[in-house]
Amino acid sequence: MSAAARADGVPVQRHEAPAPSSGQEAVVPAPVLVFGWGNPSRGDDALGPLFVDAVEAMQLPGVECLTDFQLQVEHALDLKGRQRVLFVDASANAAAPFTFERIEPARDSSFTTHAVSPQAILQVFREVEAEPPPPCWLLAIRGDAWELGTAPSDSARQNLQEALDWGRRWIAQG
Repeated sequence: MSAAARADGVPVQRHEAPAPSSGQEAVVPAPVLVFGWGNPSRGDDALGPLFVDAVEAMQLPGVECLTDFQLQVEHALDLKGRQRVLFVDASANAAAPFTFERIEPARDSSFTTHAVSPQAILQVFREVEAEPPPPCWLLAIRGDAWELGTAPSDSARQNLQEALDWGRRWIAQG
């Protein structure tokens, strides 16, 4: 209740209804997001999701894991509230066992295509949120075989293991 006055000065008690509640508390995102993408049914293209699955199994505090078949502009919203983001994908062009690089927002034509780049996701975040995205990196794990219906190659699995050993240290450095 709050007090107010009518035009003639007589106090009036105003009853304010409580704000509607959805019954859910606001979810605070984990400081670190590990986001991998790729098609688990296409051989080495599964490296991104396999990396994320392995990190998720580690149950590291402060780390959230996310996978998808491909990046989409909507994934820009997953960056909100993060301190660091690690994007993980398979790559036919990366040096074995993997490459790692800091990425920055970049406007490119990929946001209008079937395969959106991580840099375009960062650009969308900057435009939608009107602030810079959190620091982001791309871990590209070397793959060689992409046939539909095949398992990841032995060389890709070895590259994945080396990337996971490195990734565990990167995540821990906070």
